[in-house]
Amino acid sequence: MTDQFLARLDSPIGRLELLADDDAVTSLSIERDGALPHDAEPEHRNAVLDAALTQLREYFAGERTDFDVPVRLHGTAFQLAVWNRLQQLQWGDATSYGALAAAVGKPGSARAIGGAVGANPVPILVGCHRVLASDGRITGYSAGEGVPTKLWLLGHEHIGFAA
Repeated sequence: MTDQFLARLDSPIGRLELLADDDAVTSLSIERDGALPHDAEPEHRNAVLDAALTQLREYFAGERTDFDVPVRLHGTAFQLAVWNRLQQLQWGDATSYGALAAAVGKPGSARAIGGAVGANPVPILVGCHRVLASDGRITGYSAGEGVPTKLWLLGHEHIGFAA
């Protein structure tokens, strides 16, 4: 890792690992099976990561409902459109894959939307956990321990879902 900063945070959903450049958070990983991608590397923080850690602590404590720490998203034009739309969702809001597809001008592409949602490099900060099936079911989650992680985040934000 060169020209990147690294920080970790214990959270109710497992350890988090954040990467940043000089100006923005570029990655957030949630521990899976007890491991993070850069566990072998020492933390090297900057002001962006310090702000992100503060905001995440406040979020998990129920004291923060939105994030204003800068994020830098790298992806295809389609992925960026999906992630930008996700950033417009607020605490407690949910959407469906189909509604998200319509919102980005790609109706009928719910499966591709699912791929873009799952590739979100900064979960929680960009609320991909807020996407449900059209009937309100949970169809999966690619971060952390998967569905249990999503269940915790939905419960934390009081977002209802179908069993």
